[in-house]
Amino acid sequence: MTTPTDRPPAARAVDLYDPALYINRELSMLEFNYRVLEEALDPRVPLLERVKFLAIFANNLDEFFMIRVSGLREQVAAGVVETPADGLTPAQQLVAIRKRLLPMLEQQYRCYYEDILPQLRRYGIEVLPYGELEPTYQEALQRYFDSEIFPVLTPLAVDPGRPFPHISNLSLNLAVLLVDESGQRRFARVKVPQTLPRIVAVHQVAEAARSDGRRLFVLLEEIIAANLETLFPGMRILESHPFRVTRNADMEIEEDEASDLLETIEAGVRQRRFGRVVRLEVQRDMPSFLLETLKNYLDVERSDIYQMPTPLGMSQLFELAEIDAPELKYPPYQPVIPRVLAQNDDIFAVLREQDVLLHHPYDSFLPVVNFFRAAAHDPQVLAIKATLYRVGSNSPVVNALLEARENDKQVAVLVELKARFDEENNIVWARKLEAQGVHVVYGLLGLKTHCKVALVIRREADGLRRYVHLSTGNYNAATARVYTDIGLLTSNPELAEDASELFNRLTGYAPAAQYHKLLVAPEYLRARFDRLIAREIEHAHAGRPARLIFKMNALVDPAFIRRLYEASMAGVRVDLLVRGICCLRPGIEGVSDNIRVTSVVGRFLEHSRIYYFANGGQPEVYLGSADLMPRNLDRRVETIFPVEDEALKRRLVEEILAISMRDNVKARELQPDGSYRRLQPSAEEGALDSQVWFMEHERRSALFRDDIYREEPPEIS
Repeated sequence: MTTPTDRPPAARAVDLYDPALYINRELSMLEFNYRVLEEALDPRVPLLERVKFLAIFANNLDEFFMIRVSGLREQVAAGVVETPADGLTPAQQLVAIRKRLLPMLEQQYRCYYEDILPQLRRYGIEVLPYGELEPTYQEALQRYFDSEIFPVLTPLAVDPGRPFPHISNLSLNLAVLLVDESGQRRFARVKVPQTLPRIVAVHQVAEAARSDGRRLFVLLEEIIAANLETLFPGMRILESHPFRVTRNADMEIEEDEASDLLETIEAGVRQRRFGRVVRLEVQRDMPSFLLETLKNYLDVERSDIYQMPTPLGMSQLFELAEIDAPELKYPPYQPVIPRVLAQNDDIFAVLREQDVLLHHPYDSFLPVVNFFRAAAHDPQVLAIKATLYRVGSNSPVVNALLEARENDKQVAVLVELKARFDEENNIVWARKLEAQGVHVVYGLLGLKTHCKVALVIRREADGLRRYVHLSTGNYNAATARVYTDIGLLTSNPELAEDASELFNRLTGYAPAAQYHKLLVAPEYLRARFDRLIAREIEHAHAGRPARLIFKMNALVDPAFIRRLYEASMAGVRVDLLVRGICCLRPGIEGVSDNIRVTSVVGRFLEHSRIYYFANGGQPEVYLGSADLMPRNLDRRVETIFPVEDEALKRRLVEEILAISMRDNVKARELQPDGSYRRLQPSAEEGALDSQVWFMEHERRSALFRDDIYREEPPEIS
């Protein structure tokens, strides 16, 4: 870490610890989510994809409250006075979050009601209030309620003999006000079942609606609200209002006290339902006395309450986005397989001759799956080792590992049980792998294992040879179609030896493991990266070519932000492509005026990490699983690996980075005040959507990878 006394002379005139030089992490996260909302607001995006972006925006907010806001609430309750680099106390951050979020929520609902719904109506797709449905449809929905909904519901009264029920995390509920036969008011809660579709297709329930071609939908909670008398016979329903609760879902696991980490994690997942309430969402017209009742029962502050129009819980708009209307969605894209792999089904023979770079989702994930399948069935393969972080519910990679064990291969797998919100999935896979006889470990004490590495050991004519897959993304075939990631398949002896060292570190005792090529956190990555940036500063001082281009998901670490400021002040040109959180302020005169920060938000989630160092004219390029965040550098096992093949390096620099930096359709540029300005194409340069460019050019060049540079991709400028 750089301290004031070891800063280069050029930096000593500026206090790089000044909080004014840093953007608050939580506010930066909200700005990223606003860029997601902008995609929903953009009329150039296909209509149902805009609905999906509304759902993603809402889902991101759910996680933000469950983890980030809940953490700030706990800090306030504990009297924490320490502040992050930006200087805001936890209480100040909570105030700033609410102030920034309220106008976003207004835009979200205006977009839904004033833009999305009218546009859908033009295509015969309508989401209608229950009261606006024709009587024949209401009758059909009442029959649907009686047969499909009523048996699942459990009305819960609240009175001296029946206490206020537990409201589970992210559940949607109806607060019901009733009057009994004596005229006394009563309160009850009805939970909207999460096991039923939230958006009910009226045209499927009521056959008659099909004749006019319209597709009609209504919210499940409105059907329930219209039939409450059935749940409370003998009572008069005065009114009902939906509400939704978000709870603290950040598990604290005392690993050193856990005799069985798997069971401890499993118990923690169950406990999520009972965390402290950090947000109460209510219908805007909920009466004040009813709101006060919920506030008191749920023990929330006024600042925790968000009064909004319906529907609450817009993350469930995914259901609407998935309806069958291809004309309202992105055109389907079929990932391609590089020629070298398409023409030779012996993947090990290919990797003996050359490294293979895969750029997902433009390149298919199938070669990665085939790598595991080939290893599982090849009689010469002796062992397979892999790290699994997020693999999905139906994983071809895990199935290949199970097949390998059936074929008597030695299989060792590190399953990261602490992958947030994927714990249950990973518990299922861990148990299945263990039952098959796979060696399953859960990582190092106190550290999440976030690296993406697979190792295959194969007996060949000249002895044992190791094959490695290293990646920026997870072994998840589903997300590989929507996340941009980069993977390297190689038999490079030094990388293979490093992978063996890493697995020995993960599965055994090897705290002093040394590596030839891999930069491994937490032992070596921070110090090595610091030296690489310092080297660029030295090149700049000596008049040699100096340039940094970092593509990552987040930039939070204060020490590295200071290093980048020092690089800028030394004359190093710095381009940062940061999809999400960025706590660095670019464009500050004399400090960061050589730094440009852009963020691309589009059809695919930008997830790859690429680190480019000009190195005095001998460039080095690294890929890996780590962002420049304290958690990645200090509290996780991460791997950053070099790409040394010159052709692959050129592809990374002259194609992937160059095109990404030229995006002027989906890119936004970070301003010194922390806001983002959407880039607009000029008449001279023309519009360039980097993701569309990669889709078009990947398909065109798949069969002619060696010829791709005849199209003269733009140089880094």
